[in-house]
Amino acid sequence: MEVKKITNSSSSSSGRKQPTAVSRMKQDYMRLKRDPLPYITAEPLPNNILEWHYVVKGPEDSPYYGGYYHGTLLFPREFPFKPPSIYMLTPNGRFKTNTRLCLSISDFHPDTWNPTWCVGTILTGLLSFMLESTATLGSIETTTYEKQQLAKKSLAFNLKNPHFVELFPEICEEINKKLQSEKELKLKALNAASAANGGSATTNGINGKTNLANGGLANGGSIGLNGIAANGGLNGDANNAGAAQAHADANSGKSLSNSYLNWQSNLIILICFAIFALVVNYVLKNINQE
Repeated sequence: MEVKKITNSSSSSSGRKQPTAVSRMKQDYMRLKRDPLPYITAEPLPNNILEWHYVVKGPEDSPYYGGYYHGTLLFPREFPFKPPSIYMLTPNGRFKTNTRLCLSISDFHPDTWNPTWCVGTILTGLLSFMLESTATLGSIETTTYEKQQLAKKSLAFNLKNPHFVELFPEICEEINKKLQSEKELKLKALNAASAANGGSATTNGINGKTNLANGGLANGGSIGLNGIAANGGLNGDANNAGAAQAHADANSGKSLSNSYLNWQSNLIILICFAIFALVVNYVLKNINQE
């Protein structure tokens, strides 16, 4: 466990008695190092113990899981008799960034402040309120999906803050490992997709060649089975055209033959009717004469 040396610019000499706020801050710092809080890490600035920076890790069963949320606590010189200002710097989907948060443990409500509360109490209360959905001044409403996306983006976002990098080197190392791991997973997925696409293209190419060969034997036809005879595919096409023409001619002749037979049948019928008419006429004339 590393305990950083804390100095305070407000104390002009080592012999002068330290203000109550400074003394209390040092006690809180040692308490946090001795008994770390779950999901919470906090460090004061080396040259100003009244400005603390904290990091809240999203709990496993929350939409903030995987996220790292950086913020600040600004303590007054009257601490612990007056509460601090609380800010959130990392976009999180629960609180506005760079805005004083209205909480019962912040300077918005000095009437509810308890001087026995320490830094650990404040940050535990902040995390508890973060996991709720109660609206307050400085809070915002977002969907679970939006919070999850902000949790993913928080890693790279925090690395851009110089105070975060200076005060939390172990967390920065943890974040860098996660980012590197994510990068490697994406690269593996990309390579796997490329390999799958390449294999598919190769298979398609082989199938295309096979189909082309089969098509040549079947349709060009004549090269594999009929084509060894004269001119292969051309003769095959000519033969097919000749067969079609012969079939057409046969159909045409058959049609003419049928028409001729029909004409003969009609003529015979007409002749029969004419003979019948003459016979009837003859019979009638004989009857009249008698």
